Amino acid sequence: MTPRGPHPSQLGRGYSRHSSRLPMILLRKPDLTENDVTDESLFLDRRRFILSASALLGQAWVGRQALAGPTCDARLDADTRSAGGERPNTWDEITAYNNYYEFSTDKQAVRILAQELTLNPWTVRIEGEVEKPLTLDVDDLARRFAMEERIYRLRCVEGWSMVVPWNGFPLCKLLALARPTSNAKYVEFVSLQRPKEMIGQRRPSLAWPYREGLRMDEAMHPLAFAVTGLYGKPLPAQNGAPLRLALPWKYGYKSPKAITHIRLLREQPETSWHRAAPTEYGFYGNVNPDVSHPRWSQRRENRIGELRKRPTLLFNGYAEQVAQLYKGMDLQVHS
Repeated sequence: MTPRGPHPSQLGRGYSRHSSRLPMILLRKPDLTENDVTDESLFLDRRRFILSASALLGQAWVGRQALAGPTCDARLDADTRSAGGERPNTWDEITAYNNYYEFSTDKQAVRILAQELTLNPWTVRIEGEVEKPLTLDVDDLARRFAMEERIYRLRCVEGWSMVVPWNGFPLCKLLALARPTSNAKYVEFVSLQRPKEMIGQRRPSLAWPYREGLRMDEAMHPLAFAVTGLYGKPLPAQNGAPLRLALPWKYGYKSPKAITHIRLLREQPETSWHRAAPTEYGFYGNVNPDVSHPRWSQRRENRIGELRKRPTLLFNGYAEQVAQLYKGMDLQVHS
């Protein structure tokens, strides 16, 4: 492309496009003096300084990237977010049938006893292998994160199941606030200990407070969900208010309720049910019909509200989403 010259209007009077005469160009003496010119040695020193600073900044960025933990990608397709279109259980079914040993081993009694629990104020502490430990007021979570609905299957290790429309946000977004480092390999969740209000804690049925754990890649998976609501309403106390987890590919005991502390760790944490009965409750707790509980089969389940049992699916029907997390692992051993 041939560059264009100036427009005639820019070249002054007496000039025409066909004229052979060029306009006179006046050169103005610059205002700079030799005192204003940077000495060559100073220029080279400055150049070396800029290059060194750039190198240091580059090293710092590389170091920051090396320390950074996993990223948060919480995208899920609509079918996965809606349990494949399965009908959710009713509000009454979900809120009146709960395993919550902090209150009682009687599932129907939990709804009544949990009303004594004080839910406000409530804070959650995130600490451990993170760059930015922090304490959050649970009321701030709705302002920090866009709430969404996830309709998940819930399979209890005891052999019963539900479909629950949870409200909340991806767990990875909560963890990302604290900036996990590459040293964080596991996440420990600690629940509330308050025997004055949680009367089940007055008995040593478990070692209180309740503790659960995940591998870091499990905690950052898009399916891992931090729950604050149910059916578009605030989460009821008997269902784990004000903050619990929903991990639909795992048995229910892996989803702790009434969370107060989240710790990112280098080593695998001890968990409450594994400590109580290590031959019956593994660290992973993945739903697997081919691995029986020592005292009963896991091949079938009783969906609350249905008369007939139905077959249990590997990873509770979420194998397509999570099977890669356990590639190469013996699922019979790592149950």
